[in-house]
Amino acid sequence: MTGKLKKSVNDKWLFGVCGGIGEYFNVSGNLVRIIAVLISLTQFPVFILYIILAFLMPSK
Repeated sequence: MTGKLKKSVNDKWLFGVCGGIGEYFNVSGNLVRIIAVLISLTQFPVFILYIILAFLMPSK
């Protein structure tokens, strides 16, 4: 884990949440996106969590 959890400015598709999580855990943002999609297939509302994090996570 590297530093504080912040939205990514370089690796973002919508708000940079998955890219920021990927940078925090030192993994690819695409891997975080794939995991989020797989979790959402199990009926867990990941998109609601994503929107909440988009507003709560600070930008770099």
